[in-house]
Amino acid sequence: MTNRMRTHSILLAFSVLLLFTACARKPSSPTAETTPTGTKRLRAAMVTDIAGIGDRSFNESAWRGLQRAEKELGAEVRYLESVKLPDYEQNLRLLAQQKYDVVIAVGFAMEDALKKVAPQFPNTIFAIVDGNAPDLPNCVSLKFREHEGSFLVGALAGAMTKTGTVGFVGGMEIPLIKKFESGYRAGVMTTNPKAKVLVGYTGNWTDTAKGKELALSQFERGADIVYHASGQCGLGVIEAAKKMGKGHFAIGVDSDQDYIEPGFVLTSMIKSVDNAVFEVCKEVAEGRFKPGTRDMGIKENGVGLSPMQYTKHLVPKEVLDKIETLRQMIADGRLKVPQSEEELKGFQPPALP
Repeated sequence: MTNRMRTHSILLAFSVLLLFTACARKPSSPTAETTPTGTKRLRAAMVTDIAGIGDRSFNESAWRGLQRAEKELGAEVRYLESVKLPDYEQNLRLLAQQKYDVVIAVGFAMEDALKKVAPQFPNTIFAIVDGNAPDLPNCVSLKFREHEGSFLVGALAGAMTKTGTVGFVGGMEIPLIKKFESGYRAGVMTTNPKAKVLVGYTGNWTDTAKGKELALSQFERGADIVYHASGQCGLGVIEAAKKMGKGHFAIGVDSDQDYIEPGFVLTSMIKSVDNAVFEVCKEVAEGRFKPGTRDMGIKENGVGLSPMQYTKHLVPKEVLDKIETLRQMIADGRLKVPQSEEELKGFQPPALP
């Protein structure tokens, strides 16, 4: 056999070996349509309200829930930001048309849009945060007892104020935000009946400068702690606390905002939108989704206080003990927190040890 023939034979044998190996090899990674276990990959998406994904609060928390679904469930996730109100229906419809299994409407303002879109896409699961979902088998409402968490931050503010005056900055003056305000004022009243609560509303969710202006006004009128429930406006409230300097604090909302200006955010009222969003995705992935309404408060760990990583050392133990007592009373049903002006008028603070 010549060298040329021998070389040709070797190359032919090598080619046959490569072909055999390629035919025998199993895929080393899942395709875009399946999870590592071989099941169909969940596709989940969300539509933000007009505060956007960078609010460092409400929308960002929902997105964390989807990112968790991506990490733990192998889901394909995305979000669409809404700039103006007509974007809500358009964005919800687009995601449904793209055949996402789960579509999250982040915010009560999407109620009307969801009522139009959800009936047209019965194979898509829709969830709305803070709003009423249509009474359909593919819809669920994710609601929270924000007044309970707000009560705890109010109790903390009442116990910690040095001036006897605290503040509240809301976004839109609507029943949802009145829940935050009413719970907060009841909490302040419980630990400091003589304290004064200053209240202001920005009228929107995005004007950071307006939030800062209102907070500065309250600080200048004697408040040393200001709680906000105002979306992106709240970033201005936190800026105001830092500008006022030592001894002045903001209280964050929805997400743990303590890190934004460490030492100037006393605590944050955490609303576990991320966990609620993740649980809906998990239920759909496991084939056990149920429509209706989920109502989450302190008992269900739906709301609560941040760990106070930067400020806990400033809070006396007896104050922390009082807050824990109140938390347990709410969880046990022994303390009903007011969620409106009307209920606040009849509220009787509980006796504390």
